[in-house]
Amino acid sequence: MSGVRAASGRPRAGAAWGALCGVLAAFAGLAAAQLATAAVRPEASPVTAVGGAVVDRTPPAVKEWAVRDLGTADKPVLTLGIVVVLGLVAVAAGVLAVRRPRAGIAVAACFGLVGAVAALSRPEATWKDALPSLVGGLVAAWVLFFLVRALRRARPQGAPAGGTGSLDRRGFGRLVLATAAVSAGAWYAGRRLGAYGSAGATASRTDLVLPPPAVPAPPVPAGAQARVPGVSPFLTPARDFYRVDTALVVPRVDAADWRLRIHGDGVTKPLTLDLPELLARPLVEHDITLTCVSNEVGGPYAGNARWLGVRLADLLREAGVRPPSRGGPADQLVARSVDGMTIGTPVEAVMDGREALLAVGMNGEPLPFAHGFPVRMVVPGLYGYVSACKWLSELRLTTFAAYDAYWVRRSWAQQAPVKTQSRIDTPRPLAEPAAGRVMVAGVAWALHRGVSRVEVRVDGGPWQETRLADADGDDTWRQWSWPWQATPGRHTLEVRATDGAGAVQTGERQGTVPDGATGWHAVTVRVRAGDT
Repeated sequence: MSGVRAASGRPRAGAAWGALCGVLAAFAGLAAAQLATAAVRPEASPVTAVGGAVVDRTPPAVKEWAVRDLGTADKPVLTLGIVVVLGLVAVAAGVLAVRRPRAGIAVAACFGLVGAVAALSRPEATWKDALPSLVGGLVAAWVLFFLVRALRRARPQGAPAGGTGSLDRRGFGRLVLATAAVSAGAWYAGRRLGAYGSAGATASRTDLVLPPPAVPAPPVPAGAQARVPGVSPFLTPARDFYRVDTALVVPRVDAADWRLRIHGDGVTKPLTLDLPELLARPLVEHDITLTCVSNEVGGPYAGNARWLGVRLADLLREAGVRPPSRGGPADQLVARSVDGMTIGTPVEAVMDGREALLAVGMNGEPLPFAHGFPVRMVVPGLYGYVSACKWLSELRLTTFAAYDAYWVRRSWAQQAPVKTQSRIDTPRPLAEPAAGRVMVAGVAWALHRGVSRVEVRVDGGPWQETRLADADGDDTWRQWSWPWQATPGRHTLEVRATDGAGAVQTGERQGTVPDGATGWHAVTVRVRAGDT
């Protein structure tokens, strides 16, 4: 410890310098890993790989909490948590290295091994995915060794040179700053190289011109949008469309490199298609509402868009596939994403006549990267986790008995038709409208069945029928509104819908697991006395 005392004059200060060395070593390791990641793929980044492994092993209840309470911030929060843990480990490794250099350096190197193991555990991983973490671990270990050795040999400022000392405290400070600067430069270079690597994908989307649909969607009825402030727009802009998936880094697929393989049980003519071949087929335009099985009653994870794509049933028939009702051996269509996600869809649902699409467009534009560019699945009437695979790369025909897709292995149901739901958009919870006429409005959906009625009640009183906006088919949500003569005080509003077959939405409360939430959405408001 004499070197530590010489460098700072106090053992505690030596520990603080050691902690700083550990943090700098970790930063250097991450910067080196970022450079290596640019040469492999974004998913190979140590933080991304560890984050993905954490997501895969997180209990369903914790995932539900994250989706419910964190929303789209769940991924940044997870990433921040990993960085915080890494920082704490780095501090511990630096402090340990001051007293026991070999042990501290071993801790730094082992963290690289953890990242490599996590990277290799990810779907679609190859041996190259381990390289960024291994490089980062080795660089972190070497930098920690270098800094701690310099710290232990440092002499007090003003002391004569000689012995083992080669730097005074000011010189050591300059060494720390130089290490930080070089690491920052390497990190920035890695980020820029990564951005350059995805530039081709960005350009391929910018340059993509979607062919006009052979079967265009009819115009949205003029009365489909309730003219009530605060209600959701009938067509959800792509920037506002919900996103729930496990990808910490959004895959950026170059359209020129995209391929889709269709194979498996009952496929007599396997197909491999590139994007020009897919776009050469007749395109269909259809308005479809999607919703996530994680959507709580009244939750935000639902959106409606105009999708453009190829009928999936036509492609399957071209490949020789028959649905189970016609003697086909496969009852499950397993879609695989470029990041390894698997989603299992009932073959019967895909081929029963509904507009199940391999979508290439959303609201008149190529799919955004966050929503699956260049190709994704969209199947009306099914929750997204069994129908809406993004960044599609493979379709395999199999059976539910033979294979469980990603979410099914994590306690969700194999098959999940969307349940009838309704939501109050306005007034918002805890709003304080003035007494008098208050417009209550929202959306309701019973996908692939249609909505025939929406009712509202106040404080448990009789149900009041609302005014329905015009319908745009059975595969989209439907807006509704009701003028309420509000009286001062605290009131609770509830809503329920009836589907096209006459089935009334149940009021029984059920959580999202295993196949979607049920219950009536309720909003409590406090009505102010009107102005006198």
